[in-house]
Amino acid sequence: MTLKEFYEQIDGSYEDTLHRLPSEALVHRFVLKYPADPSFAQLREAVAAADWESAFRAAHTLKGVAQNLGFDALYRAASALTEHLRGGQPLTEPQLLDATTAEHERVMSAIEALG
Repeated sequence: MTLKEFYEQIDGSYEDTLHRLPSEALVHRFVLKYPADPSFAQLREAVAAADWESAFRAAHTLKGVAQNLGFDALYRAASALTEHLRGGQPLTEPQLLDATTAEHERVMSAIEALG
């Protein structure tokens, strides 16, 4: 799979990402580093512990990472979750976490295929 195909598979923005990062090789390197980013795991842990302030911070970080890497669908899902949790509000719409989880898993599967 090419990097462009990867972005198509995750409903991402290949061209916009290339405008932010100076080369395709750098984009590829950062995409492959995404699985090591702790923000999604931190989000799941914070939600499980009902630590809404930490959940907000983790969702906000995940949103930023997704935006910088051009993972647009994940960015949109994490953004909606972030706004819902803003100010330490509890998660009352679990479908927002479900959507974020689904998009994260889609990115992870595509990264695995990208190799």
